Amino acid sequence: MAGAVLPLAVAMGDPAGIGPEIIAKAWAARGLHNLTPFFAVGDPRAIATVWPGPVATIASPDEAARAFDAALPVLRVADAGAIVPGEPSADGARCALESLELATGLARSGAASGLVTGPVSKVQLYQIGFTHPGQTEFVAERCGVARDNAVMMLAGPTLRVVPITTHIPLIQVAEAISIDLLVAKARVTARGLLRNFGIESPRLAFAGFNPHAGESGAIGREEIEIVTPAIDRLRAEGIDAVGPFAADTMFHPRARATYDAAMCLYHDQALVPIKTLHFDEGVNMTLGLPIVRTSPDHGTAFGIAGRDEAEPGAMIAAIKLAASAAQRRAIAKAGAA
Repeated sequence: MAGAVLPLAVAMGDPAGIGPEIIAKAWAARGLHNLTPFFAVGDPRAIATVWPGPVATIASPDEAARAFDAALPVLRVADAGAIVPGEPSADGARCALESLELATGLARSGAASGLVTGPVSKVQLYQIGFTHPGQTEFVAERCGVARDNAVMMLAGPTLRVVPITTHIPLIQVAEAISIDLLVAKARVTARGLLRNFGIESPRLAFAGFNPHAGESGAIGREEIEIVTPAIDRLRAEGIDAVGPFAADTMFHPRARATYDAAMCLYHDQALVPIKTLHFDEGVNMTLGLPIVRTSPDHGTAFGIAGRDEAEPGAMIAAIKLAASAAQRRAIAKAGAA
């Protein structure tokens, strides 16, 4: 598959975290992994602090492809203040937010073929007035997409999972899930699998909420009252949805071969298996957006920042997935024109 026409915009994330390092290491491995051109968005000093390789400060995205072979292109945003790896600051959080804002805008305007976001510290962002649960919700809002119409999918080489509820306390999950929510998230997932992965007839497998998927109501009725009616509605719409299945039997190799995405009802039900199987390769992809957006499925890792210990595998995977999805969308758009 040929590379995307335009470079990808990669928001650097918190300058004190491992984002700058894994972006630089991804560029250094560009030939090995056949990476499409991309450019970082952030403070170039954050790269120079943790990596001795060549950096080309660019003034606009159209300079990125020309610079990419010889140096990592970086589109500068506001000064991040004093940058000390492993020591986050308010100035760094503001820089991360400006980087995210600019990179999102470039993807939204078509100046970049897609958006890859580096890891941020939500604690630091909240302290400077950030009001979104995470980057996913921020990007969705900037794209004019309602929160329920944006779906977080975590993807690895052998597994894709969707947490239908995300960053809420476990005690609130039972009240948060509904037939309408499950149906809405599954519809977006099915469309996203077609649009971004080219899967013509996606197979969605729903996990149960309770142990053993409720044992026919003996240990919970959410499967009977919420999950099964949602599956029935989806099947009536022509979506290949099955379940609910006991979550503890859904993720072994034979089970994973029977579906294209596992629809999970809460955060850890989805994140534990994907991080167990693909910790260094997992990609967070937002479905339902007018742009391509991916992110490595890990955090800022302040504890190892600046030590040259960060593995770039998830960032490389996020760049590759964003590039393939962007090109698939471009081909579909050209075919429809």
